[in-house]
Amino acid sequence: MAKKAEARIIINLACNECRERTYHTTKNRRNDPQRLELSKYCPRCRAHTLHKEVK
Repeated sequence: MAKKAEARIIINLACNECRERTYHTTKNRRNDPQRLELSKYCPRCRAHTLHKEVK
C-alpha cells in the first residue's frame, strides 16, 4: 500500500543579511504553504537577524 505525499518537509533557513544557510527545520506543507520567516542568531553576522526559507 503506497503512502500519500508527505506533509512534513525539510527546509533550509538563510540569513537575510549575508545569505548563509545556517539552520534547517521541518514544516507542515498543508498548514504553512507560504515561506517561513524566523528571527534567528546568525554566527557570521554575530547578531539576531531575519532568516527566510530557501529551496
